[in-house]
Amino acid sequence: MMTDAPEVLWARYRDTGDPEVRAQILSQLTGLVHHVARSVAARVGDGVTYDDLVGAGSLGLVQAFGAFDPDRGATFVTYATTRIRGAILDELRAADWRPRSVRTRAREIDAAAATLHQVLGRTPRDEEVATAMGVDPVQLLRWRGEAQSGGTVPLDAPATADAGPHATLAERLPDPGYVAPDVRLEAEETADALRRAIASLPEQQRTVLALCYFEELSFRQIAEVLHVTESRISQIRTAAIRALRARLSEDA
Repeated sequence: MMTDAPEVLWARYRDTGDPEVRAQILSQLTGLVHHVARSVAARVGDGVTYDDLVGAGSLGLVQAFGAFDPDRGATFVTYATTRIRGAILDELRAADWRPRSVRTRAREIDAAAATLHQVLGRTPRDEEVATAMGVDPVQLLRWRGEAQSGGTVPLDAPATADAGPHATLAERLPDPGYVAPDVRLEAEETADALRRAIASLPEQQRTVLALCYFEELSFRQIAEVLHVTESRISQIRTAAIRALRARLSEDA
């Protein structure tokens, strides 16, 4: 007997509050918890045990039931994945001395760059990534430096050990004033068009893109979550990318 997809079960749970339906959803998404835990464990080594990561992710999944708001446009699977990952990363905070904000910004930068790369068909410029995130290029450079070094550096610090008091790191940063107006305008228009294009996609296509590029799930894993075949996931992703490019071409 075919099992209903998580989104169908969530709609039923929302209408009835049936605890058995809730248990079915939890059972179906257990594999998603383990996937996120494995991907995180592969990056952090033995700092936190795998069982602890799974426990934290399971808690995040449970918390998703009380916090999910379908009116915000995301599917329950997408939202639950975000809460699972967030709970696991919270578990790792004690093993990582970098501020949580630094790790969050690094993920946001990677996600914005990956999305722009797929839509534009090329590596996005820093100005385009910065505009998509709503910050200026200098701020983006600072965030990247913090993420890569694991800490912050005062901008008024000397550029080198033997540099004079006026040779500071701030002077080595690119001046946003040197960005040509047409380049900035083009980046802003591209980011706005991208947001509109993504919002116009059908819910299923938005979900596949989110799980593929933001949550970094493979086609096989996405297929298991959505209860369709891998080839169908590939078709949905291809259709979504094609639709985005067509929409951006129309707006150009």
